[in-house]
Amino acid sequence: MNKTILTDEIQEFITQSLNNNIAQLALSKNPFPEVEWKEIINQIVAKQKSKEKLPSWFSTKYIYYPASISIEQTSSEETAKYKSSLISGHNLVDLTGGFGIDCYYFAKKFKNVFHCEINEELSKIVAHNNIQLDINNIECISKNSFDFLNETTTFFDFIYIDPSRRNNSKGKVFLLNDCLPNVPENLDLYFSRTNQILIKTAPILDITVGIRELKYVKSIHIVAVENEVKELLWFLDKETTSTIEIKTVNIQKKKTDIHSFILGNISEAILAYPQKYIYEPNASILKSGCADDLCKQLKVAKLHPHSHLFTSNDLIKFPGRSFQIENVIPFQKTEMKNQFEGKKMNITTRNFPLSVEEIRKKYKIKDGGEIYTFFTTSKNEEKIVLLCKKIVL
Repeated sequence: MNKTILTDEIQEFITQSLNNNIAQLALSKNPFPEVEWKEIINQIVAKQKSKEKLPSWFSTKYIYYPASISIEQTSSEETAKYKSSLISGHNLVDLTGGFGIDCYYFAKKFKNVFHCEINEELSKIVAHNNIQLDINNIECISKNSFDFLNETTTFFDFIYIDPSRRNNSKGKVFLLNDCLPNVPENLDLYFSRTNQILIKTAPILDITVGIRELKYVKSIHIVAVENEVKELLWFLDKETTSTIEIKTVNIQKKKTDIHSFILGNISEAILAYPQKYIYEPNASILKSGCADDLCKQLKVAKLHPHSHLFTSNDLIKFPGRSFQIENVIPFQKTEMKNQFEGKKMNITTRNFPLSVEEIRKKYKIKDGGEIYTFFTTSKNEEKIVLLCKKIVL
């Protein structure tokens, strides 16, 4: 950590360079020969990446940024805030501290937070930034997490783990057994120091595989931001029963949609032809594999077992996008030519043999406008097109 970067002059230069072309800037002359030019460039790039993802860090003076890859891999403030809403207590240890975003929010819910980070440089950076952020209940420990747990006498209310999905020998990985640390292999050690564990994994991890790799799974939270699944959160509790709750979360600017399912109690889908309204579940519900249970919970029907589109005659509050159906058209050559060719509309395909790009090219359909179309398959295996108007609830 080069503290010369924190001088007023260099900090001002970093702020003024945020809108510059980085490639061109990197080729220009270094105005601060006392600091390596690549270090300053890294601060600019990392701060640029923090603007939307980490606004509290971006807007705070004298924040020191690590390598930009640490910014890419860290939780966003939105998802960190959600995590902190799930748990609270006296003591928490983050065994994979990283840039400290999650710890920052955990510190608002726990009396003492321990940020354990094996990278000594990154540990120093987080300790410095915590002072700038006016957080004083986080202790930064630069140590291997196994050594820390074996040496400590503290019994924690929670252990938090965000295992690295980059394995030195295997490259980028997704199974928990391949991540570092290997959580399934070390669960006994972790549960000797706590009764409750929260684990963050990549959204690509298959839920059934994760359940098979772990034990004491109480709930799984599928967290999306603006309908893009960002992470899976696994809540492990030594006192849990066999029932596992699946929570789907979609964080949006104006609201957060949360929906719950009980794994193993998912009812079969009810099928129907398109009725007055059509619904498209958000990405977190689709990831859950529990969408069929919406038929029972919300009294809606599904168009086809594999279409993942729902319908009803009465408008309901639905965890996803809602539309009013204006027309249902059979996918036939004459109908397509008359109704679609040369028009401007938004296209979605669900359980349909052609891609959006193929449909646009074939029928010369322009993107955008106020018409929304769903190219899909009915319960009788008929290819149909739904012309819809979007409903904003």
